[in-house]
Amino acid sequence: MKDDLKVISNEEKPNDIPLSSIPDVSRFLDTIPAYDEAFTIEKLNELILKGERSYEHTKIITAYQFAAKAHEGQMRSSGKPYITHPLAVAYTLLELGMDTDTICAALLHDVVEDTEITLEDVKKRFGQDVALLVDGVTKLGKVSVYTKEEQQAENIRKMLLAMSQDIRVMIIKLADRLHNMRTLKYRPPEKQRYTAHETMDIFAPIAHRLGISAIKDELQDLAFHYLDPFAYNEIEGILENSKEVREAFIMSIKNRISERLNKEEFKKTPQIDGRVKSVYSIYRKIYMNQKNIDEIYDKYAVRVIVSTIAECYNVLGLIHDMFKPMPNRFKDYIANPKANKYQSLHTTVLGSEGIPFEVQIRTWEMHETAEYGIAAHWKYKEGINGKDKMEQHLAWVRQVIEAQKTSDDVEEIVNIIKSDLTLEDIVVMTPRGKSILLPVRSTVIDFAYLIHTDVGHKACAAKVNGKMVPLDYVLETGELCEIITSKDPQKGPSRQWLNFVRTSAARSKIRSWFKKERHEENIIEGKNQLEREFKRNRIKLAPAEYNDFLCDLFRKHNCENLEDFYASIGYGGISLSKIMPRLRDKYEKQFEEKKEILPQPVVPNPASKTSIILDDIDNCTVKYAQCCNPIPGDDIVGFITRGFGLSIHKSNCINYLKAVERNDPETIDRWFDVKWNDNVEDKIQTSFEVIAVDRVGFAFDVTSVLYEAKVPIVHSASRILKNGNAIFEATIVISGTEQLNHIFDKIKKIKGYISVERSINN
Repeated sequence: MKDDLKVISNEEKPNDIPLSSIPDVSRFLDTIPAYDEAFTIEKLNELILKGERSYEHTKIITAYQFAAKAHEGQMRSSGKPYITHPLAVAYTLLELGMDTDTICAALLHDVVEDTEITLEDVKKRFGQDVALLVDGVTKLGKVSVYTKEEQQAENIRKMLLAMSQDIRVMIIKLADRLHNMRTLKYRPPEKQRYTAHETMDIFAPIAHRLGISAIKDELQDLAFHYLDPFAYNEIEGILENSKEVREAFIMSIKNRISERLNKEEFKKTPQIDGRVKSVYSIYRKIYMNQKNIDEIYDKYAVRVIVSTIAECYNVLGLIHDMFKPMPNRFKDYIANPKANKYQSLHTTVLGSEGIPFEVQIRTWEMHETAEYGIAAHWKYKEGINGKDKMEQHLAWVRQVIEAQKTSDDVEEIVNIIKSDLTLEDIVVMTPRGKSILLPVRSTVIDFAYLIHTDVGHKACAAKVNGKMVPLDYVLETGELCEIITSKDPQKGPSRQWLNFVRTSAARSKIRSWFKKERHEENIIEGKNQLEREFKRNRIKLAPAEYNDFLCDLFRKHNCENLEDFYASIGYGGISLSKIMPRLRDKYEKQFEEKKEILPQPVVPNPASKTSIILDDIDNCTVKYAQCCNPIPGDDIVGFITRGFGLSIHKSNCINYLKAVERNDPETIDRWFDVKWNDNVEDKIQTSFEVIAVDRVGFAFDVTSVLYEAKVPIVHSASRILKNGNAIFEATIVISGTEQLNHIFDKIKKIKGYISVERSINN
């Protein structure tokens, strides 16, 4: 892709992530395996000849030659010829057993985006199917009206639309992302972090939903390496130190199970494998359960593969007879498959050494589905002809696309993927015993809409395990939920439900109801919301000016007129929190343009007029006292210094309080009452510290909050306190107390949080 081309361009837009927020991972990069070897057509050809399926060999070779010529002279950031990338993508897809057209599309997937070749050229040479696959993987061209986040969302939406027609688009994209992640160490630090975040938020969940666990696990581990290299290497170091002991333990378990199973009759000799969980998987267990790595029960795992479902349950009985099963650690994914069609029996048992380990039991067919997911259709030559199973796999794609249609926010599709395609699901039972699969943190309203749209619309109460609960009650696995509906034919959903529903399906259906049933009400509600936000952001416009001021924005959100724009805000299709920063910037820019027409007074320091309001003092230079570091929103006072203008202090600054206490006539008259200007624009440094229970990933979680808030980090450090807790200290550039309090609210939700406050000198 373009980001991987080593091309010097003065027009390339810098990344939005401040460099100061990127941790120094250079000393960890050597620990990443060297996946960037030069893939060659000979290596690809060798794999084609080894494969069980027959390929159109000439077509694949022609595609390679076509791509090699198109990319001639282009280099990867690693210094390797660019053609090694499409070769690596094709190689991964061959390992998955994909068909000829998919391999050709993999070799050609960047020619339209990165060279002079057109889609029509590809179609003429390789056919309609290959052209459609290449088009589906190709990103949109840069569109000036889009922000970086909107551009990302539009690219993902285009990809999902193509995927809904042909799932191979996403399989190619996952292989493409896998090789880019394997060679990410050659990219600049800000690109590494951005790509790793996108991989963890978007591509790993999609790989999970498609059931391709081999790609999902590696994407997560590689992304985790860049997002928290310290935690990654800490876990990896612990695993490496115990490697010999670990391997000996797994081998002894395998031998014991093998000896026992050899005494039983099976259709085919069971296969027994042993493994250790991936680094990121162990991290998730530590993070979610607040445990030490030694307390992770399923860190070690043994897999038994048999021929039939009956044999699966037979092996389960034998395992429980050999080892002591641990309470509440058995999961039957055969009777209750995961959303991605994963099936297996999971049980955690205790060996004679006192070490817990997990045993997974599945059939060969289940194993292929677990490893290859949707790609197994091509590996076993069902391809796009296995339509019934394919429809099941594609149902969630269409659901995501459909849910996004009720929103006029292009970024909504990214939020839907993050919320709906979680790696963790819960199973909730209906009163009739039916299992309903939901994303974690789903509420009873999400459950109601999954049962039926009308059940959701008319929900007025709910019972969980026989007890009445509020409608925002968060469900957990194993609970029995009953929805009580209203008999009032006019009953509909509440707008407040949009604040707590978890699934895109529920959110989409609520919005659709308001969009259809309450159009006039939506217009009034939307206008009121907008005017409240205008007032809060000090945007002063006459109603007659609204249309001209908002016309570009409502057209961008596919609204024909201002009333449609109000209605979209009213039913939740447009999020005001996302558009207000842009409107505020536009208003301030127009305001500045108007001011330039009038003669302006000369002010030595703009801060004295734009940041601080002074009584009876003009043209005074302003600086912010380092003893207390005030920021916009703090109560402040000013002190006239000799030769340096006005020094701004917090009203509870120790220096100010001592001056008041001394009541020195020579200095007391130099203190002035001042306040912040309503339109203060200064960005000011402030420091804070967070104390939490010491654990792997604590620093990463705090920096992730700062990254999402897009605040530059001037300095950060963490250490372990004498009491065993951990402290994280940071200096950031902030706009005021409102933004800082918002960040603190996010930090307070971090696992193990104890306290957060501005540093003592603040």
